[in-house]
Amino acid sequence: MSLSKVSLLLASLFVANAAYSEQSQPTTVAEGINAMNAQKVSFQNGDVKMAANLYLPPDYDSAKKYPAIVVSHPWGGVKEQTSGLYAQQLAKRGFITLAYDASHYGESGGLPRDLENPADRVQDIRSAIGYLSSLPQVDAARIGALGVCAGGGYTLHEAQTDLRVKAVAGVVTYDIGDATRNGIEGAPVSAADRLKLLQSVDAQLNKEAAGAPLKVEQLLPARDSFDASTPNFVREATEYYLTPRGAHPNARNRYVVTSPGLHMAYYPLEHMENISPRPVLLIAGEKAETRKFSQQAFDNAKQPKELMIIPGASHFDLYDKPQYVTPAVDKLAAFFGKHL
Repeated sequence: MSLSKVSLLLASLFVANAAYSEQSQPTTVAEGINAMNAQKVSFQNGDVKMAANLYLPPDYDSAKKYPAIVVSHPWGGVKEQTSGLYAQQLAKRGFITLAYDASHYGESGGLPRDLENPADRVQDIRSAIGYLSSLPQVDAARIGALGVCAGGGYTLHEAQTDLRVKAVAGVVTYDIGDATRNGIEGAPVSAADRLKLLQSVDAQLNKEAAGAPLKVEQLLPARDSFDASTPNFVREATEYYLTPRGAHPNARNRYVVTSPGLHMAYYPLEHMENISPRPVLLIAGEKAETRKFSQQAFDNAKQPKELMIIPGASHFDLYDKPQYVTPAVDKLAAFFGKHL
């Protein structure tokens, strides 16, 4: 399996959107920074300086302490896109929320750029939780975590061993390890594909060890390159990510081609039972090719747990479309309101 083919099969998960739609005000997260109680903040993850947007409730009172939620973005996304949208909407419902750029992305530090390392992504969440717990306006005993797409897989994994997370949720959760090993509906990965992928990764690593430059490729293809074999998942991702609907200048549509080698041995949903007795919420689209990951996470978790299927929704519908995002946010607000 070529690295370019891997980008087509996996990339659609890892994009996020800037726009909610004309039915939501403000219409973009960037506008929301000006329209809401929001602050651009930074915190440390080891040696990496992390950039984030902190959202406050509309009736924020500095004399009070609030429940807080860390929101993690997809592979290739940035905080101004879907994670920021969910953070903004949950802040309107009374929570302090933090949407951040993962290490190697956006305004956060971390080299090389555009590297998708699951270990780094999990540590990002831990650092974000620590930052929230340090804020005087946050009740450190009431911190939750939410992730979208790959961010959902990382968030569920992180919560398994971080008792500071009192409630955890994933929206269109994507298991980046399983997707790399086996693919998704419409884009399966065979044993031969896996072997070719690892051989390609190993060859590139050897080249770089010998002094060749880091290899970075385009994550999603241009629409004019589609043919009859292009999976619908990729079509939807490109229609979203490479158009004004979801494009953002800090989301560069690039990835370090050896990243999938790190994903191959990643199993974020294997020990969901470790989250119990803390509650878990999974939200998936009825028509999403990724629905199986939310189902797997739910099946592996112990009580208390919930699985919400949004009727008629695809994977990418739950990034920005109000008729799907609104019921998801309503459910998230009720879930975190009950458990934080």
